[in-house]
Amino acid sequence: MISKNTIKLIHSLSQKKYREKEELFLVEGDKNVLDVLRSPIGVPQLFATQAFLFANTKEAANAVEVNEVGFTDIKKASLQKSPQNSIALCKLPAQGKIPGRIEGKLSLYLDGIQDPGNMGTIIRIGDWFGIEYIFCSHDTVDIYNPKVVQSSMGSICRTNVIYTGIENILGPAKISHAQITGAFLEGENIFHGTHAQKTVLVVGNEGNGIRKGTASNIEKKIMIPDFSDKRHKAESLNVAVATGIICAELSRRFCYSK
Repeated sequence: MISKNTIKLIHSLSQKKYREKEELFLVEGDKNVLDVLRSPIGVPQLFATQAFLFANTKEAANAVEVNEVGFTDIKKASLQKSPQNSIALCKLPAQGKIPGRIEGKLSLYLDGIQDPGNMGTIIRIGDWFGIEYIFCSHDTVDIYNPKVVQSSMGSICRTNVIYTGIENILGPAKISHAQITGAFLEGENIFHGTHAQKTVLVVGNEGNGIRKGTASNIEKKIMIPDFSDKRHKAESLNVAVATGIICAELSRRFCYSK
């Protein structure tokens, strides 16, 4: 059984102020829970059904405290409409330090991303393309928001996300010969021309794009061309979709330029 106080705690973790106060964040969904149990992230408490614990004995042993509960208890505590068989209360990690050099060929800077689903998807994209660092403006949605965690599908365990102003990555980018490149509705066609061998890709807010203050630091503007011949068409792409397309093209260029 999950106590009323614990359920109250779990529900409170939907808000950043309580995550910071308790130094905890919530992970739900069996795959996500298994990913966090396999990672260096601490798991003070695991709540799971007998079936989950039986099938994942090795992973469950990585939690400090393991609580076998019924699915009814999971359903009461869960923030999900369709909960699965496990809930993990995880230790909020300390933020990583800004690197002195950016070794990877591709990094991301998120300028004011607000939608948790977009944020989680971009983190998942970063994981897929082997991006080591995802830098974020301070007003970008919190990586440990439960909706971000859910949509990242475990990728938060394998990606370095650092919240900082863009001015703090200019030095490491310069030392590393990484070009600050921004995604705009106007700019050089991503599929044409040449690209630097190292890139920090900046993507902007869902409604307003990249802010003027951030844009003033961008060395190159790129865009994804539309291929539709329709008179009326979409004004823009979803920011996570656009990020995926650009990461794919830049990664292809990096791969075949070796």
